[in-house]
Amino acid sequence: MGRVAGSYGVRGWVKLAPDRGAGVALAAAKEWWIGAQAYRVREAKLHGAAVVGKLAGIETREQALALKGSAVSVQRGSLPEPGEGHYYLADLVGLEVVNERGEALGVVKRLFTNGAQDVMELAGERTRLLPWVAAVVKNVDLPNRRIEVAWEADW
Repeated sequence: MGRVAGSYGVRGWVKLAPDRGAGVALAAAKEWWIGAQAYRVREAKLHGAAVVGKLAGIETREQALALKGSAVSVQRGSLPEPGEGHYYLADLVGLEVVNERGEALGVVKRLFTNGAQDVMELAGERTRLLPWVAAVVKNVDLPNRRIEVAWEADW
């Protein structure tokens, strides 16, 4: 959901660079997993585009800096359910992608942003990059693990 960007102040607060859209969830979480270790969040808040937090067991700037660059995640159960038409990216990885004719285009390998929009990378007989926009993504069926898109197989 993000990375530790460094320390914040001199009293052991950490500064996180959240992934796109993850800031609010990180600030609300009671526990952060940094690397392979869980830390209880004593206090956290949004600070511009970053999230800053005070973690149990991290008391100095040096301890906070030692975490710099580490991946930050939270347990799935601590996240709110996404609203209608919204999805956690992790739920989309592995879904089969077919076009409107039912032709298989591949399986979602990952999603990322290119600055203008989110992009799906598909693994199949070849790698495909599809924009995650309403004109392309027509239906997401999580129970059946399938995404229907307006995209031709020869594009």
